[in-house]
Amino acid sequence: MSGSRIVTTFTSTDSIVKNEETPDELINPFVHHLELTSTYEKVKTGFFTVVVLPIRLFFISCLMIAVWVLACIGLYGLSEEELRQKPISGWRRVVREWMCHLGRAAYHAGGMQIIVKGKQASRAEAPILVIAPHSTFLDANIAYVAGLPSIIVRKESSLNPFVGKLINYTQPVYVWRDDPNSRQKTIQEIINRAKSDLDWPQMLIFPEGTCTNRSCLITFKPGAFYPGVPVQPVLLRYPNKLDTVTWTWDGPGALKLLWLTLTQSHSSCEIEFLPVYKPSEAEKADPKLYAHNVRLLMANALGVPTTNYTYEDCLLSSKAKEMNIPVSSIIIQTHKLRSRLGLCMVRLVRRHTEERLLQENPDWLTSPEVQNVTCDKFSALLNVPDYDVHLSQLFKLFLKETNPSNVIDFREYMLCVCIASEAKQGTNLIKLAFKLCGRTINSSQFVCIMNILLCLKADEALKLFDDISGGSQSTISYGDFKGFVKDNPDLLSKCGNLLNDDNYSLINNNSHHLKEN
Repeated sequence: MSGSRIVTTFTSTDSIVKNEETPDELINPFVHHLELTSTYEKVKTGFFTVVVLPIRLFFISCLMIAVWVLACIGLYGLSEEELRQKPISGWRRVVREWMCHLGRAAYHAGGMQIIVKGKQASRAEAPILVIAPHSTFLDANIAYVAGLPSIIVRKESSLNPFVGKLINYTQPVYVWRDDPNSRQKTIQEIINRAKSDLDWPQMLIFPEGTCTNRSCLITFKPGAFYPGVPVQPVLLRYPNKLDTVTWTWDGPGALKLLWLTLTQSHSSCEIEFLPVYKPSEAEKADPKLYAHNVRLLMANALGVPTTNYTYEDCLLSSKAKEMNIPVSSIIIQTHKLRSRLGLCMVRLVRRHTEERLLQENPDWLTSPEVQNVTCDKFSALLNVPDYDVHLSQLFKLFLKETNPSNVIDFREYMLCVCIASEAKQGTNLIKLAFKLCGRTINSSQFVCIMNILLCLKADEALKLFDDISGGSQSTISYGDFKGFVKDNPDLLSKCGNLLNDDNYSLINNNSHHLKEN
């Protein structure tokens, strides 16, 4: 890449469905790091910011205002109830065509070339368009290319005075977040629309449910596949030298990406309509199987793997980021692998095996045997078949490079499991870690905790331990640590979010601890 560099961190814990095996290299689809490192790129960006950006913003604004005006005209005289009951017709459809032309022109005004491959099917052939990978807010260009198909959107979004008009013109399927039955109602509405005899617009659905870095396809939500009707898969690619569009949970914000995109000489987006996918009887009866097979087909066409990450995993990564836990942390990897262990309906995370181990025999964790657990013993403790490939991956996470015995300290694994469980509750994670290790901890335990929570190297953690203990104590308490952190602003900013004073529910105050060696 001439004059620029994209730094993207990949960590994964899921199997590649394409080959039905788990790769050694781990992929994290929620990370995108973008840096401009060369003088040329910086100077070019500065020049375009001053000279080109204002012009592009002016034309984009004019075109989008024109789209909004057309939407207002097209919606005039229509109530919300009428929009939900029957498709628009007559001159209002002509207005929709003009809105699409102007919308595409706005992208061209921003320097983005949209390349369309394949042929879009009619609604009769495929009532639903399935779009992937979803990686940026700029993916909205597919709506103007596809003729403003109906989208799935939160009701609150339609209340926006500007964007709401454009959304309402697509006659979307609304999601009511304050309705506990919203999910079922949304699925039923999708089914009704897809199977209706009326001439509704096609529905456009991003089945991944969140943005990724396009390194893989994450689990498809089954909503688009419940109707059991043919769908048309649509691929999105951004074949640009500098990736200024990817918008993930761990990466540049929307404004920075928009600025960098508009200050490139040009950008490209490829939209490829694949042949219509007609489900088998088995797929019609099983929406998850249908979603799985369509995802596999799209991944093969893209030349990328599939992983079993979900939108919920993305939320966990976001929560970890808020608490200053690195997304590539062993905690996140442990959680992901546990979600894949076991049979489909009885995953390890659903059986709460580790929690029961703590509750039924807390004193067992103080015995020497848990400090040297083999892979076979690990399999037996978790009640997972030893041939499960994810078990091997999980075991390797806790192997020490300097350990020739091929055993792990089971207490470290338990610590990660407890922290991953409690992270969702906003728990004081460092206090929890001290509690698990016996309230006062030695230097080796402190190194383990700092590595898991803050990804500190061993020498950094040992130096910190010496600073806290003053070099005269063999162990330190949570109070010692907290007092030291409060007197050191740099360390406080790094782990302050891990020091919440919330109560923790998983570990009982009078048991479930790990004592020193």
